[in-house]
Amino acid sequence: MLNPEISSQVYPWQQQVWSTLTGRFPQLGHGLLFYGKPGCGKEAFAQHFLSWVLCLHQQPNGPCGECSSCQWMKSDTHPNYVHISTDEDNKKQNAKIKIEKIRDLLPFVQQTVEGWRVVVIEPAEALNMASANALLKTLEEPGERMVIILLADHYLKLPATIRSRLQHFALDRLSPPQLHDYMQQHLPELTAEQLQLLGHLSNQMPLRAIELAQSDWLQQRTEFIQDWHKLVQQKNQPITLASKWNKALSFSDFILMFEYLLCDVICVKLQQNVKNIDLDFAALPTYYSLENLFDLYADLQQSKRLIEQNVQGNLILDQLFIKLMNV
Repeated sequence: MLNPEISSQVYPWQQQVWSTLTGRFPQLGHGLLFYGKPGCGKEAFAQHFLSWVLCLHQQPNGPCGECSSCQWMKSDTHPNYVHISTDEDNKKQNAKIKIEKIRDLLPFVQQTVEGWRVVVIEPAEALNMASANALLKTLEEPGERMVIILLADHYLKLPATIRSRLQHFALDRLSPPQLHDYMQQHLPELTAEQLQLLGHLSNQMPLRAIELAQSDWLQQRTEFIQDWHKLVQQKNQPITLASKWNKALSFSDFILMFEYLLCDVICVKLQQNVKNIDLDFAALPTYYSLENLFDLYADLQQSKRLIEQNVQGNLILDQLFIKLMNV
């Protein structure tokens, strides 16, 4: 399965792609690329489509949910479906899909069985050069009734040789009214300004916006900005403040919040629009040169790599707060 927690569905902004795919089937071609920014719902769409392809009693809007194929999908035991991703114990930021996983596909792809077979590879950007080259052979010589789906956030990160052998379908094309209606429906308690803020922070992706609305750090940005300002003004207590925020938020939540805020400080220096439209950034940018800010951004990316190597988060925050103070 893609992810047992992901619901199988077609979102309103994906309806045209759904109609195109199901209308052409089975004269569709075997290699498909589903792509779109995080939070667009491409995983749920892929789950819905592959379940429909395998379904024995296909309905216009999706799989029947009752046939033996649908039951196999629900129990994650479908013999005609293979899901390939990075290793479960290696979900790090830069993890790759190993060539052995692609080579192991060959018997499945070339066998003759009843019904359709589906392979899903995600994230497709995790294919390294060797595994991408191995996949080329499979894409060029697939067996009968075979569908290979690649899921990607950024399709241009895939090798051109792979892209050229796939049909591309964007799943993140939604209009401002579609975004607004979906967010208003699922976050009815929020004001228009709050919805606009979430739109900015989520890159206009509705599922990401809903996720952010429930995050622990969203309501704590103002307090952090005040602490940051105090730190650079008074030039003291970096370790105390680092300890405070280490307790207030998980490391990943803090880093996510800080990255958004740091990018906005850089935007102010470059006279560009900020995403955190409800915050006052008038003072902070005056303390830093662009060079300082880009150094901080580079340090931030290094921090993400360090945490993957099991470096303690509190030590990283201590260093970060000292750097924020020493400008």
